[in-house]
Amino acid sequence: MSQDGAQGRYAGSSLAGGRYQLRDLLGEGGMASVHLAYDTVLDRQVAIKTLHTELGREQSFRERFRREAQAVAKLTHTNIVSVFDTGEDDLDGATMPYIVMEYVEGKPLGSVLDAAVRQQGAMPTDQALKITADVLAALEISHEMGLVHRDIKPGNVMMTKRNVVKVMDFGIARAMQSGVTSMTQTGMVVGTPQYLSPEQALGRGVDARSDLYSVGIMLFQLTTGRLPFEADSPLAIAYAHVQEEPVAPSSINRSLPPAVDALVARALKKNPNERFPTAEAMRDECLRVAQSFQASLSQAPSIVPGAQTASGAGVGAAVFPPVDTAAPASGGVQTPYQPGAYGPPTPAPTPTPGYGYPQQGYQTPAPAGAYAPQAAQTPPPYNLTPQPTTAAASGGPGGGPGGGRKRNMPVIVGSIVVALLAIGGLIAAVSLSGGDDKGGESGKETKKPVAGHRGPDRTNTVDKTMCTEPETATNDPKKIKMPDFTYKDWRSVLSCLQASGWRYDKIAVDENTYGEDTVMRTLPKAGEDLDPKSVSIQFDISTGNPA
Repeated sequence: MSQDGAQGRYAGSSLAGGRYQLRDLLGEGGMASVHLAYDTVLDRQVAIKTLHTELGREQSFRERFRREAQAVAKLTHTNIVSVFDTGEDDLDGATMPYIVMEYVEGKPLGSVLDAAVRQQGAMPTDQALKITADVLAALEISHEMGLVHRDIKPGNVMMTKRNVVKVMDFGIARAMQSGVTSMTQTGMVVGTPQYLSPEQALGRGVDARSDLYSVGIMLFQLTTGRLPFEADSPLAIAYAHVQEEPVAPSSINRSLPPAVDALVARALKKNPNERFPTAEAMRDECLRVAQSFQASLSQAPSIVPGAQTASGAGVGAAVFPPVDTAAPASGGVQTPYQPGAYGPPTPAPTPTPGYGYPQQGYQTPAPAGAYAPQAAQTPPPYNLTPQPTTAAASGGPGGGPGGGRKRNMPVIVGSIVVALLAIGGLIAAVSLSGGDDKGGESGKETKKPVAGHRGPDRTNTVDKTMCTEPETATNDPKKIKMPDFTYKDWRSVLSCLQASGWRYDKIAVDENTYGEDTVMRTLPKAGEDLDPKSVSIQFDISTGNPA
C-alpha cells in the first residue's frame, strides 16, 4: 500500500472467503469504490465495485442489487463491461455488497474528451459518431433484455487502449432507485443531472428511450465540448431539460453538418415518442451520417468563441423531486444531493489504469418494430407553457427591472409542473382502464396493469403463412424450422398458431420495454427443428408491467 493511502481503505482485504484479493483503488464515489483485485481461483485480474457500508445496512437494497447484478451478468457484448460475480461479505464488521467485473485497461470517455477539448475544442465528429454508435450497440443488447441503464454519461463509458468502447454500471441506478428505502426520499430521481431525460427529471417512469436522450446529451458534448444545458444547481439543470430547447450543435462547432444537428435534435426531444424508437435506429442514423459526410466530418472542430447554450436559471427549489448528483466518474454511482453542494461539472480525472478485455466480434440482433409510437400511449408533451420572454422573467443575466415577475417564477413553474403531472396521471389512468381486449384468449388470466405499464404495439404482426406454410427442416422432412415470432404482437401470433392447429403454452413475463402482448422469447428458438404435432411451443409474453 502506498504511503498516501491511495490504494483505499480496503486494499489488502479479501472477499468471498479469500477468493478476491483487493489491491489498488481505481476510483471512489459517494456510494461505491472500485478496486483492482486478483481472482485466486481463475488466476486473473478483475475490478471489484464495493458498495459503501450505509447501503449494506439496507436489506432491500442488497436484494435488489443482487438481482440486478444477475440480470446484467447475462449481457455479453464487446461494448459492455462484463459482470462475473456478485455477493456480500463482512468488512470491518459491516455488510459489504460487491460486484466483480472485467478489468479494462483504459480511460473513462470523460478523460478522452477533456484531452480533445484541450487540443482542438471538441472531439473530431467522425470519432464522436463512432463512439456514440458503439454505446448504442451496447444499449441495443441491454434493451432487448429489458434493462434500461438510466445513467448514460462519459463517466460510465470506458475507452480501452485499443479504443474499444465499454459501457459499465448497468443496473446500478435501477437498483438504487428501487431498492433503497431509508436512505432516499419519496420521489427521488436517481441519475446525473446533466444527462437526465425530462421524464427522469419529472420523476416519471422511464423506458429505453430515456437512455437515448442521455446518449443525445453525450453526443452534443462530444461534438461541441459543451453540455447543452448548463446551470449552477441540479434543480436548474433539471428545469432546463424539461422546459428549454437546446441550441444546435453547429452553432458552437461550425464544422458540423446539418445532419448532426438533426440527429441530436431528434434524440433530445422532450416527448419520448418523438425520439428514435430504438437504440438500433439511432445507431443506424449515426453510422449513416458518418458515412454520408465522411469527408467533412474528418475536419478539425471549429469552435465559435463565446457561443451560448441553454440554462435553467429561474427555477424554484420546490419544482422538482430531489435529484441525486453525480459522483466522480470512476465511482459510477451517485450521492444524495445536498443543497448548495453542487457546482458546475468538472472534468473527470484520469484514473490509474482501470477496468481490460480483448476485442471480440459481435453481432447485434434487431428487434423489429420495438418502441413504435402508439397514439394511445403517447404521453403529454414535456414542453411547459411558454414563460414571459423578458430578461427579468427568464431569470437570465441582465434581468434588470421586473423583480416581481422574477420572484413569482418558482410559483408559476411549480404550478405548471404539478398540472403536467396531474394530466399525465389522468391520461395514464384512462389508458390503463381502457379494457383488456384479448381476442382469442378467453379463459387466460392476465395481470392487471400497474404503474409504469406499457401498452401493446399492434403493428408488429406476422402472416398466417408462417404457420400454415412453414419452412421444412434441413435434415428431417417430417419437421419444420421454428418461425421467428420474437418481438411480434401476440394477437397476430395466436391467429397464426390457430390457423395451423399448433399447440402452445403462454407464460407471462413482467417487462415494460417492449410492451404488453409482445413475444419476448420462444422455446424452441427461431430456426430450430420442430415437430409442431408432438411439441407444445412455449411463448414468453410481456405483461407490459415493470419487472
